Amino acid sequence: MNSSTAKKPHDPAGVSKQLELGRRGEELATAYLQQLGYRIVATNFALPVGRNRLGIPINVEIDLVAYQDDTLCFVEVKSRASDWFAPPQVNVDRRKQRQIARAARAYRRMFGLVGQPYRYDVVTIVFGEEEDARVMPKIELLRSYWTEDQLRKRARSDRYYD
Repeated sequence: MNSSTAKKPHDPAGVSKQLELGRRGEELATAYLQQLGYRIVATNFALPVGRNRLGIPINVEIDLVAYQDDTLCFVEVKSRASDWFAPPQVNVDRRKQRQIARAARAYRRMFGLVGQPYRYDVVTIVFGEEEDARVMPKIELLRSYWTEDQLRKRARSDRYYD
């Protein structure tokens, strides 16, 4: 491959292909959850949740908000063309979990759902590297992927041991 055909890091075509993959993943996740009996109540719910250390506003998007029976589910969708390097859910790290939990708290307050049962789910979709439309993507639902108790920051101890 010569330098003229190599993809640049900020290649608009590569970015749009990634956005298209994410959009297709969210559509598939929505259909998959509906087949499982979930009621989708919001998609791509975005709201400001604060500011970072530099004072720049932080907006967080919850991919899907749905009900499974009486439980409100905040669903993060992760789509990949391949999982040869790592499974998609590794990108739902602590930072991302904290952001989604913060947005979910705001959502629950906004709609008067503070006392309702809720959980955080992740849907992973691996399309496969082939662009063959006959090959079904691998979809996995990870229920209760994290809880707010897991996100609590640990109190630091002032004690030091030799």
